[in-house]
Amino acid sequence: MPRDAGGAGDVLRDLRTGTAAEHDQVEAALDLMDPALDRDRLVGVLARLHAFWSAAEAGLDDWAARHHADAAALDWARRRRTGLYAADLSALGGSAGDDRPDLPSVDGTDEALGRLYVLEGSTLGGTFIDRHLATLPGLAGGPRVRAFSPYGEDTGAMWAAFRRFTRAHVDGGGDAGRVVAAARQTFAVLAEWCAPAARAAGASA
Repeated sequence: MPRDAGGAGDVLRDLRTGTAAEHDQVEAALDLMDPALDRDRLVGVLARLHAFWSAAEAGLDDWAARHHADAAALDWARRRRTGLYAADLSALGGSAGDDRPDLPSVDGTDEALGRLYVLEGSTLGGTFIDRHLATLPGLAGGPRVRAFSPYGEDTGAMWAAFRRFTRAHVDGGGDAGRVVAAARQTFAVLAEWCAPAARAAGASA
C-alpha cells in the first residue's frame, strides 16, 4: 500500500497522512506477510480482492467513459486488474463469487484519483508480497500470483506516472480534499470487505 512522501500542501502527502488509519486496517485484515499464510487463506483473500476490484473498476470504467482524456493520460486500460485476480483464483483452484461491495460513484477525476490511489498504491507492497509468497512451503513452486505486482519492472514508473498526474491535476484546479475523501472512502470499504478474511485467519477484524 502507498507510503509516499511530499512537502507541505502536497496532495500525495495529504493522501498518505489522511488515509493512514484506513491503510493500517486493510493491512491488518489481509495479513499477507503472515509466515503461516497457506493456500486456502490466500484463495479466500484473492476472492475478496477480486470482488472489490471488480466493483472499484466498474466505477472507474464509468468515469473513464465520461473523461476520456484523463483516463487516457493515466493509461487506465493498463491499470485494470480484475482479470488478473480472476486468473490467479483459477490457477489456485478457487473461483469468484457473485457478491461485491458497494462503493460510492466516481463523479469526476478528483474521485477517480482518490480511488486509484488505493488501487495503484497496492502495487508497491505487492512486490514484497510476491517475494514472501515464494518463500512459503505451501505456495512455493506453485502458480505465480500476478495480481499483486502486475507491472513487474515497471511498478515504479507506473506509480510515478500516477503521482505526476495527480499533482498536476490538483495544481490545475482539482480539489485535493475531494481526492483524499474518495481515497478514505475506498480504503474504508476495502477494510470492511476484507474483515472476514481476517476472522477466517483467527485474527481480529
